[in-house]
Amino acid sequence: MKDNTKIFKALSDTNRLRILKALQTKVLCACEIKELVNLANSTVSQHLKTLKEAGFIDEEKDGKWINYMILPNPDDRRINSILSQLDFWVNDEKQIIADKKKLVKLDRSKLCKS
Repeated sequence: MKDNTKIFKALSDTNRLRILKALQTKVLCACEIKELVNLANSTVSQHLKTLKEAGFIDEEKDGKWINYMILPNPDDRRINSILSQLDFWVNDEKQIIADKKKLVKLDRSKLCKS
């Protein structure tokens, strides 16, 4: 039951859904995610932690960046099932559509200061 709770918690926040949809489009660093959802670094960090603990995403160090991506082969089959159905549930939301347009313009070399 604890795993179910983590999954539902991860899906219960609009910003986490926005992050998941963005990561289905491309790999992003925290700076890009922060710019996309317009939240504080600490809040973005907490959202990423929740998504990672639920088994939706993974991270990988790449030079000065930490890249976040959809976990390619989750151990939990429910994660794949949810991700494959995410378009059905949220793809036509105005915020998701706006995020897709904004994603194209995000440039980590201009956003990241470290």
